[in-house]
Amino acid sequence: MATLSLAAILAENARRRPDRAALVEGDVRLTFAQVWRRALAEAGALTGLGVRPGDRVALMAPNTADFPHAYYAVAAVGGVVVPVHLLLSASEVEHVLKDSGATLLLCHPAQAGTGAAAARALGVRVVMLGAELEQLAADAEPLPSYVTRDADDPAVVLYTSGTTGVPKGAVLSHFNLVMNATVNAFDANDVRPDDIALGALPLFHAFGQTVSLNSTWRAGATLVLLPRFDAARAIELMVKEGVNTFHGVPTMFVALASAAADADVLPELRVCVSGGASLPVAVLERFETAFGAKVYEGYGLSETSPAATVNQPQFGTKPGTIGHPLWGVDVEIARAEAEDRVELLPAGEVGEVVVRGHNVFSGYLGRPEATAEAVVDGWFRTGDLGTKDDEGFLRIVDRKKDVIIRGGYNVYPREVEEVLMRHPGIAQVAVIGLPDELHGEEVCAVVVPAPGPAADGDDITTWSKEHLGRHKYPRRVEFTEALPLGPSMKVLKRELRARYTG
Repeated sequence: MATLSLAAILAENARRRPDRAALVEGDVRLTFAQVWRRALAEAGALTGLGVRPGDRVALMAPNTADFPHAYYAVAAVGGVVVPVHLLLSASEVEHVLKDSGATLLLCHPAQAGTGAAAARALGVRVVMLGAELEQLAADAEPLPSYVTRDADDPAVVLYTSGTTGVPKGAVLSHFNLVMNATVNAFDANDVRPDDIALGALPLFHAFGQTVSLNSTWRAGATLVLLPRFDAARAIELMVKEGVNTFHGVPTMFVALASAAADADVLPELRVCVSGGASLPVAVLERFETAFGAKVYEGYGLSETSPAATVNQPQFGTKPGTIGHPLWGVDVEIARAEAEDRVELLPAGEVGEVVVRGHNVFSGYLGRPEATAEAVVDGWFRTGDLGTKDDEGFLRIVDRKKDVIIRGGYNVYPREVEEVLMRHPGIAQVAVIGLPDELHGEEVCAVVVPAPGPAADGDDITTWSKEHLGRHKYPRRVEFTEALPLGPSMKVLKRELRARYTG
């Protein structure tokens, strides 16, 4: 049986480049050797607390140095990390702890209110990150090295925000995560050991964890953590620390492009990766113009470790697409209506995006029926609709569930949003379908207005009529100060539909 550990990512760097800066957070600067020593000491403390290989340990912390230390400590002891989203309510945290069967919660003091309360309600032991864990680590015998696991053993259970029903735990193996980090570092993106990356994406989320933390360290590069994202602060920090690599979700690219105008100096960025949700081409262009840096948009899901495709320097880039599959991964388009089998479609046709490869998860924890629905004929069904062109570039058209059917015609909200984002009065927009007696559904644009003279709804409708087909332009325009965002920074369209229906 092949063996492997996610902890090897950090352990190998401690051997190969012990004195290289690994982690920067505020005034904290740590080398790879120091981070690994701390992780082994914490792993010793976890052993003392009774954590054994295969045990699930929940981790609730912002982007501070505590997160990577604890994450790799759990991996080193052979445990399974269950990252907990920071915006969850106490009852939602309870669901994650109970569903995962976590025996311990490592909780940052800032999260004590919800995290510790949820754990206590369930009788799950809580250890606070910072002073308490440091004391336990100081008193314990550090682990001599990491505990080796079978390559297919679980390493992390990520709870998906779940567009339907309660969040499910996607089980990712050591093999899934080490391969995804390796392929991201050495094949998909041009990551170099002297790179310095900004860790502004939440580390409890798949994108931040794999692409910012694990891939950066797999390449032996430096990670600069930003506990709370603020565009002006991010620009200052990137300049100060010589950051040349930025990973973000579209809302971060929107904020950075607008903050660039007020900044005295901008960082010299070499690698910018966007994911988590579709990046409107207008935003990509604004960002590239402001920063003089290319954005490589990618795509993935918690269930695919997460990266599945990305625009790669090797194949050239095409704005508005999610690029090509990662090394060793197959991504195809299948007939969306055929639910019990995967029937692949030729280039150019719209269908469901399906993924097969070393990045596909082991299944949903304790939910064999949900796993069987999601993995069909060896392919993971993403629930996203997309196309593949003659050059192999993939494009996400929309979520299967978000397609609007107006008067018998399919309207893809993503396409309408792309056009509306070019209207000068619109800062952000989400397009949804609302029930309509005559047409079945009507197209509604929910707009966050741009600063400056207010755009009015009629003006937006008239403007969009000139740029969109007759069945596509929004007959209804609503204004809001902010769009509701889910755990992975995706717009919660179900909330908008509930708000504007009726």
